[in-house]
Amino acid sequence: MERNLTTGSIWKNIFYFSLPYLLSYFLQTLYGMADLFIIGQFDGAAGTTAVSIGSQVMHMITVIIVGLAMGTTVSIAQAVGAKDKKQASRCTGNTITLFLGVSVVLMVILLLLVKPIVLVMSTPSEAVSGTVAYLTICFIGIPFITAYNIISSIFRGLGDSKSPMYFIAVACAANIALDYLFMGALHLGPSGAALGTTLSQTLSVILALIAIRKRDTGIRLTRSDLSPQTAVMGQILKIGVPIALQDGFIQIAFIIITIIANRRGLEAAAAVGIVEKIISFLFLIPSSMLSTVSALGAQNIGAGKQKRAEQTMWCAALIAVVFGLIVAITIQFISVPVVGLFTTDAEVARLGGQYIRGYIWDCIFAGVHFTFSGYFCACGRSEFSFLHNIIAILLVRIPGVYLTSIWFPDTLFPMGITTACGSLTSIIICLLVFRYLKKKPIRTAV
Repeated sequence: MERNLTTGSIWKNIFYFSLPYLLSYFLQTLYGMADLFIIGQFDGAAGTTAVSIGSQVMHMITVIIVGLAMGTTVSIAQAVGAKDKKQASRCTGNTITLFLGVSVVLMVILLLLVKPIVLVMSTPSEAVSGTVAYLTICFIGIPFITAYNIISSIFRGLGDSKSPMYFIAVACAANIALDYLFMGALHLGPSGAALGTTLSQTLSVILALIAIRKRDTGIRLTRSDLSPQTAVMGQILKIGVPIALQDGFIQIAFIIITIIANRRGLEAAAAVGIVEKIISFLFLIPSSMLSTVSALGAQNIGAGKQKRAEQTMWCAALIAVVFGLIVAITIQFISVPVVGLFTTDAEVARLGGQYIRGYIWDCIFAGVHFTFSGYFCACGRSEFSFLHNIIAILLVRIPGVYLTSIWFPDTLFPMGITTACGSLTSIIICLLVFRYLKKKPIRTAV
């Protein structure tokens, strides 16, 4: 059932929408860690490495699919805000047609490239067969992974962020149970981890389809809605492609930064890897602001309430800043013990403490540019989100990390600060873009 987010308290709408999304994001993170944790109990280093590398590849693919699906969320939200149910139905139908084709093509291409992908990832020889098996099974399941994320994007466009949370909760529970069955009882190793992931995603898709049939979503699909329409698909791709490319480049940037850290030695590499995992949890709230502002802002823009969309952005930015400040200041006093929770090596904990004390300030700056990116998406101008992220990555983040790793060989603190400087650069660009957009009329697809 669609929810009108164009009236009432802005703060209440933000919390109503973002909390289920935040929990979904947390469950998805837990979902991804389950395979690695459980195989560590039943298999050796080769199996653990295979699942680690395979899950890294699958995370990148999933992030790109989610970014592409942002075009669906915004397009449907604009139609809902404008009370144009026919346009919402057209967006939904064309989304199904578009992503069905995309998922099948992607599955075929990735299955053909599975061995080259494993080679590019510099997989240790002992883990090659397990990684190939893991990725082959997961690649076969890509249509289901895509279906889950697309259905979730449709619900969020309707203003419903609770249903996707329920779907991922069921998938998470099923994945853990299946992992213990396949890897524990049946000793299938990496193949068992992949089977658990694929089958649990399939279950969540079935549950989502049942929910769509039983609930009054306000959308009535006809055969004509499934027929490709250039204008509708063009709008979805115009918004989704820049976000998908942006998220893909961000993942590549993380890999490059990891490679730079690896060259500083084993302890530095371990420290950076641990901090990246800690940061991924701390970024749950800032990251949730992007999708929240995208959905709420798009509904308001569709309803002709641009001022309210802007107010939503500023409220979300304030939430991100307050949260970021609290976390950043706290971490300055407990950085080493926090990193020490994940390692018994005192040197790794010391270096990780240095890195996170610098990196943690990005929790403030990234939260702000996430909210700007959400607003740009809501306006149908996601190319600006792509622009500021790519500039920050190519001109500040990667070269900055590389140079500080050379200039400051005895500490990781400057490397951490450089990542925050990248986000600060994004904020400056976002403010300039925001001023530009205020002078331009916003054109929606409805």
